[in-house]
Amino acid sequence: MIATMASSNSFSSKMLAPKFWPSWALVITAYLIARLPLTWILALGRGLGHLAYHFARSRRHIAEINIKLCFPELDDCDRAQLVKDNLLHTGMGLAEATIPWLNPKRNLHKHISVVGLEHLQAARATGKGVLLLGGHYTCIDITCQPLGAADIDVMYRANKNLVWEWLQVRGRSHFFDHVIERSDMRQTLALLKSGRALWYAPDQDYGRKHSVFAPFFNLPAATIRATSRLAKATDATVLMLSVFRDSDRAHWTLSFDPIFENFPSGDDVADASRINQQLEAHIRSHPAQYLWVHRRFKTRPDGEPAVY
Repeated sequence: MIATMASSNSFSSKMLAPKFWPSWALVITAYLIARLPLTWILALGRGLGHLAYHFARSRRHIAEINIKLCFPELDDCDRAQLVKDNLLHTGMGLAEATIPWLNPKRNLHKHISVVGLEHLQAARATGKGVLLLGGHYTCIDITCQPLGAADIDVMYRANKNLVWEWLQVRGRSHFFDHVIERSDMRQTLALLKSGRALWYAPDQDYGRKHSVFAPFFNLPAATIRATSRLAKATDATVLMLSVFRDSDRAHWTLSFDPIFENFPSGDDVADASRINQQLEAHIRSHPAQYLWVHRRFKTRPDGEPAVY
């Protein structure tokens, strides 16, 4: 029998240690924010984004480098505006995440439009497992409710802070039957082989050992081989999803793309390139709503200088 949630969902007395008190203060604040009107939450998020723009200089610097690399066609003024808009959307995403994590009974269905659900239904109709590929968009957690209603499991990256780890697993477990830490390949394989649908994001830099270099915004980016390997090992059907905020309104659109045909191809670089190309197309449609503050190009091909 497959376990229904990660063990890190268990509360531990270690979380009450004084070093975690600031984290608990933030949790209490987030709990209160999650009960505000949506327009207020978005306004607070924009305020948080403004603060990040002025004071989170290291993250702003990463976003500036990424955007300069990925959008060389923009002039300095347009790039600066894109960086600012990106941090505003990142702030809104953080504020929005308080709702599914700390106020999960709040009904958001009327605020989220779902497009392309027939593609997910077609994937399920094959009777195989389904790999749903998503990017690190700024509003990714707001979709927990509709994705959970679609009976989808989720993979996540563990947090070293015990309180945040407990919170993210507990919050997502309200919607997803299985919340799987990304290194748990045994459970991942078991779920896909049993015909479950699993959502995960293959767009972070996991280092040279687990990756191939594939074009992403015309730059070689370390892209994990796991997607192809999982699809081959489990015969899973693969498709991509995206989620974007409609400007700064309290409405979001969750979209499912058509099934990947002839995937995996047997060529890891070709498969990674295909994933990156489709992800890039989504990002270009809403460039301010991707998580540019993470070091996507941290690992470089041999002989290339570091970019951060």
